[in-house]
Amino acid sequence: MRNRTRYSGFRVLLQALLLVLYVGGCASTNRWVSVRQTPRNPLADTLGLLNPHGPKPTERTIQTLRRYDLEGNLRGDRILLISKLDQIDQAEPSREHVYALAELAYTGAQRADQAKKRERALELYSTAVVYAYRYLFDGEYQVASNPYDPLFRRACDLYNAALEGTLRIILAGGDIKPGTTRIVQTTNHECQLDIELHSKGWHQEDFDRYEFVSDYEIHGLRNHYRNYGLGVPLIAIRKQHAGTDPREKYYPAELAFPITAFLRLKPAQVVRSKGLLRTSLTPAGDPAPASRHRLHAVLELQDPLERSSVEVAGLDVSLETDLSTPLAFFLSQPALDDSKVSTLGLLKPEKVEKMVGLYMLEPFRKDKIPVVMVHGLWSSPATWMEMFNDLRSDPQVRDNFQFWFYLYPSGEPFLFSAAKMRKDLRTMRSQLDPSHQDPALDQTVLVGHSMGGLVSELQTVESDNRFWNTLSEHPFAELKSDPEIKLALAQTFFFDPNPSIQQIITIGTPFRGSDFSNDFTRWLGHKLIRIPSMIMHGRNELIARNPGYFRKGAPINVNTSIDSLSPKSPLLPVLLTAPRGPWVQNHNIVGQAPRKGLTGLFMSTDGDGVVSLESAKLDHVASQIIVPADHTSIHRHPQAILEVRRILLKHLDTLRHFPYPSNPRDRGVQHAMLPQTAPGVSSARLPGPDAASAPTTTTLK
Repeated sequence: MRNRTRYSGFRVLLQALLLVLYVGGCASTNRWVSVRQTPRNPLADTLGLLNPHGPKPTERTIQTLRRYDLEGNLRGDRILLISKLDQIDQAEPSREHVYALAELAYTGAQRADQAKKRERALELYSTAVVYAYRYLFDGEYQVASNPYDPLFRRACDLYNAALEGTLRIILAGGDIKPGTTRIVQTTNHECQLDIELHSKGWHQEDFDRYEFVSDYEIHGLRNHYRNYGLGVPLIAIRKQHAGTDPREKYYPAELAFPITAFLRLKPAQVVRSKGLLRTSLTPAGDPAPASRHRLHAVLELQDPLERSSVEVAGLDVSLETDLSTPLAFFLSQPALDDSKVSTLGLLKPEKVEKMVGLYMLEPFRKDKIPVVMVHGLWSSPATWMEMFNDLRSDPQVRDNFQFWFYLYPSGEPFLFSAAKMRKDLRTMRSQLDPSHQDPALDQTVLVGHSMGGLVSELQTVESDNRFWNTLSEHPFAELKSDPEIKLALAQTFFFDPNPSIQQIITIGTPFRGSDFSNDFTRWLGHKLIRIPSMIMHGRNELIARNPGYFRKGAPINVNTSIDSLSPKSPLLPVLLTAPRGPWVQNHNIVGQAPRKGLTGLFMSTDGDGVVSLESAKLDHVASQIIVPADHTSIHRHPQAILEVRRILLKHLDTLRHFPYPSNPRDRGVQHAMLPQTAPGVSSARLPGPDAASAPTTTTLK
């Protein structure tokens, strides 16, 4: 008996330590990207860009020069050589000539760049862009460009690399703000460069500065999503600006987003260059009376979340895009250190009160369905970045859904956090769509991991007196308290389902509590977690002013989130049986961790290592699967991400067959709020799951 007691105590202690490892593992590394020693360049090997003797053209270009007895000119003035070959091309047009010209200009630009000859490098980079563009799209040549010729892919690389070189020099001495015009000089032309923004979500004032994707290497994301084509992928850092736009409060500071710079040439003209400068870095406006060949080009800043291709010369041209590197770059800023935010949210909830709320990493779009992701215990929105990165890579998903993230202090009991989220969702809707004119917002999907699943579930159930009855058998109206505390209690224990939420996906959620919330871990939680003084003072005041009012063992004594997750918590059975909004479809993902290693000896007999199968499973759900993952990785597991994608696309398909009405009057639903009644959020009723049918439970291997 004594040995059993010792073993039991040791097992509880080890479980507590494993809880730290399991749950604390939700906080991911903050080293999401690193700076490359040299920018990534697909031409590095082909053109010998890192060769100590300097870059040189390929053999095919040298062969072109030999044919016209120009090979010896490679050691001379590069601009003079380009001029000679250009004259030959005018007499005998050939795409082979144009490609050689692009390569000669680019290698010359690289040499000038290495020699710190900034103006000369810019002139040659710009020249290389023009010739590469002509090789790819100029219709004046009799023979079309051959996509099977290796020159074609290298011409694409030359266009991209030369445009990046051009932009690097321009940005080093100025900016490329949308809506402005610059003059850039090539070897033969002065080029008017108009800068245009092509985005429905971002605006000119949103652009603060740029970084180049090629400068960074991703570490923190498992998958790197790129699209190959033409253009220069950029990391645009958003500028926060004052104003009355309510969306501003939902964008985090220093938000980085993807942009692709694509340069489009207009037909060349010979004009008198009025109002032009010969210097290549000066905006248009100063006079320089001279006659020169003039080109007109447009630098298009394309939003890759909206389009992955552009039309050029009647062709659909794929854009070079990168969705993952800007995300990793944004997550790398010290203010978003997940380990710090997660720990503060758990151990010192009051420290993150100013940070609590909804966050958007993309422009708000009233025509896209929100997917709100809710993190779990000892975690933060950063825990969703793997899933977000994967889901956003799917064109169907990103064209129809927008992703929001909810941050809350995970050290507080989940009932309190759910009340905060209800208020924040209501505030968001009143600010962004006060007249309820945007039907897509009434198709909201919630995705919750671990305790975040409980917080999400509480947005879709009807409380009546069920939750209050766990505290007291006396009517709420008889409670003696200050108005502020009474209002907070009412908003926590009395609520209706949010009619805008149509789908809810729970992942690794302890619906019946977790054995890791035991006497030891709860004691440890009381020692480590500092509950805000206002909550503690309010609770003590309630007990003092209402003797005999509260039940013995009522959850009013629940101090921390760990307390609230105990299998003995009276709140969990109420949540399981509370009626859901009949329009809501529930989906559930359960983890079954492989039993191996030290943790396998002391983990529960089944489940994800923190939440047992019995606790994680739900009845009467639209779908339910089991994936081979532990608690900290289940929401990052590929099978779980694919299941979320399936549910989103199924939701989209349902809406195509049962579209939501465009007139908000046809969607009106009154949403009663206690202790006061307020107008509710309009909702479209979707066909719910057949309650008589058993849920589908699938084990994926």
